Amino acid sequence: METIVRAFPLKKSVEDLEAFVESLRAEWKESAAKFYRGYGVAQESWHLQETNAGPWVICVTVIDDSAQAAANYAKSTEKFQSWFKEKVHSLSGINPDEQPLGPQTRQIFSWPE
Repeated sequence: METIVRAFPLKKSVEDLEAFVESLRAEWKESAAKFYRGYGVAQESWHLQETNAGPWVICVTVIDDSAQAAANYAKSTEKFQSWFKEKVHSLSGINPDEQPLGPQTRQIFSWPE
């Protein structure tokens, strides 16, 4: 298992983000669960951070194999994945087909070591 952390700029309103989250909890709930399980995700959480540069969404994912999952996700054209990727692109400006894990990050500190 590995943990990956990504930060996405929020290009739309916080209300738009909250509507996306509500869709994942309601009408897309079963599809979202299948989506996460299918990519080997054990846990994922999203955190909203207000900064002087505007709001950012920080995503923390515990996953089996992020490289393989990212490659499969980028190629996916299934209904839920297409909808999900369109929402991510609309909200953040990041194209998941080109950057399936979002902006690249590098761990610089971990405690305990």
